[in-house]
Amino acid sequence: MLFITDAMIDAAIGAEDVQAVLADAFRSFARGDAAIQERVRSTAQGVKLSMMGGVIPGQGVAGAKVYTTIDGAFSFVIVLFSTVTGAPLATLEANAITRLRTAATSVIAARHLARPESRTLAVFGAGVQGQAHAVQFAAAFPLSEVLLCSQRRDPALAAGIEAAAGVPTRLVGAKEAVASADIIVTASRSKTTLFPGGAIRPGTFIAAVGSSLPTTRELDDLALARASLIAVEYRAQSLKEAGDLVQAAPGVAPVEKIVELGDLVAGRASGRTDGKAITVFKSVGIGLADIAVAGLAWRRIAGG
Repeated sequence: MLFITDAMIDAAIGAEDVQAVLADAFRSFARGDAAIQERVRSTAQGVKLSMMGGVIPGQGVAGAKVYTTIDGAFSFVIVLFSTVTGAPLATLEANAITRLRTAATSVIAARHLARPESRTLAVFGAGVQGQAHAVQFAAAFPLSEVLLCSQRRDPALAAGIEAAAGVPTRLVGAKEAVASADIIVTASRSKTTLFPGGAIRPGTFIAAVGSSLPTTRELDDLALARASLIAVEYRAQSLKEAGDLVQAAPGVAPVEKIVELGDLVAGRASGRTDGKAITVFKSVGIGLADIAVAGLAWRRIAGG
């Protein structure tokens, strides 16, 4: 059984590889050929242990991601098994996988929900996920500018994203970002909404990825109410974990407006049909995505 490090994963796979294997996993789930194990959390004296997983026979793998959260910092490990023999294949450090799969899932959603000609990306949050999203969106869309909103207000943060994404990046306030953006990514640690939903421009796509707790949210009720469609990875998990949805007032996010990403990828649901529509992807992170990317990494490294 292999032990695969974050450095090995970054050397073996790239964003396009990850997007392709994730799209296949979401299609399999939509067809009923894959399964998702919902997240379970346990907490004692400030230490949180979480676990979630997936079974993807079409990719030959099943497994679980286990991680700790201490003082807001995460450490991730994946245990990967063969769906043919049941044997353990590898244990993997999964910080790189989490970074890659979260942004890749947002890009997959954007390909169905964002305007293809989108040129301005606003990113709320300058952490690992903020930068990862800027890099992957810059490769997927014809971006001419990234607008960064960060509480730290450090010009070096914008310079770092500009160097990584290859797109001019500048620090701005929330008002300017929302007023200018074609695509908005919220990858913050905020416990309360980041901007008024009434300020969102028609035609905007929003990927809200910063919160997976029912007690926190990044989007307000008006943002959700104005959205023509809200995509989620897995309805059962999202309706428990996504504070944006859990805290929404009755009627703001009716069930008929919520679609699973797998149905979009599989062509079972329509994405953007109107250039002026506001569309939302609310991500909480699912084990299916982690296991798909872990399987890809294992195949590349074990076969290499």
